Amino acid sequence: MPANTRRAYARQWSAFVAWCAAQDRQALPATGESLAEYVAQLCAAGQASASIEQALAAVRTMHRLSGHTGQPSTEAARLVLRAYKRQRAESGNRAQREAPPITIDALRAMIAACDLTTVIGLRDRLLLVLGLALMGRRSELVALNRDDVREVADGLEVSIRTSKTDKDSRGETIALPRGTHPLTDPVAAWRDWLAVLDRAGLFDGRLLRRVNRHGGLGPSLGADAVNVIVRDLALRAGVPSAETVTAHSLRAGGATVAYAAGVPVAVIAKHGRWAPTSPVVLRYIRAVDRWRDNAMRNVGL
Repeated sequence: MPANTRRAYARQWSAFVAWCAAQDRQALPATGESLAEYVAQLCAAGQASASIEQALAAVRTMHRLSGHTGQPSTEAARLVLRAYKRQRAESGNRAQREAPPITIDALRAMIAACDLTTVIGLRDRLLLVLGLALMGRRSELVALNRDDVREVADGLEVSIRTSKTDKDSRGETIALPRGTHPLTDPVAAWRDWLAVLDRAGLFDGRLLRRVNRHGGLGPSLGADAVNVIVRDLALRAGVPSAETVTAHSLRAGGATVAYAAGVPVAVIAKHGRWAPTSPVVLRYIRAVDRWRDNAMRNVGL
């Protein structure tokens, strides 16, 4: 289980255990009635549907990891959640808020907002380019070591040593072709950052690093910092809906622009390390298709 998921499940489980203690209920094993009442409380508190789904998943996971052969029934809890989702939809609240995908034009605008005469600007440029071109998760980007990236005749080969869908950590090498624009060419961004690392004498270790106010390189960049950097650059570049942009916008953007360019869904899923039938990839595809295959496109309104 990825570290971010472990932390999220631990928080959700602790909250459920505390609620059970306050209600004089048993957390492990839990009953379906307890889960339904807990979900009802979360709904009453106005929590996001995705957070409630995560709470249910955390409880079921803890039962499995604790050796319980049976799982608490979630049927009643899901009925409560379904009614809550319908109520929120009817009141104008979106069922799930998603990070908007970064387009190629937006990516170039964000890189143009970087000061490429500085260490921070060169690091952020590489972060943005790799994030979109790799369709990378935050955890994958910050885990990259310098020797995980190598230049070859056609571009870059990037080794992802483990990922969310790589349960056995077998690793995978992702090929990134050379770019056509000087701002977003992966090879140019890699070479410029490599020169920075060389000057600092950092010939191994993490690729993306913290930078202090004097331009000095520190330890690995944190996953939370990636979100801050991406959103800040989106705001500075005037990207639409910049306040909702996250690091995931780069991953979503990579899948979206690839599909718009005619890349098959299976190839996108493999490149982005999604499961072959991932509903997430299908959401990105539907967003493109609603405009590309629009019934009103050529009616002459």
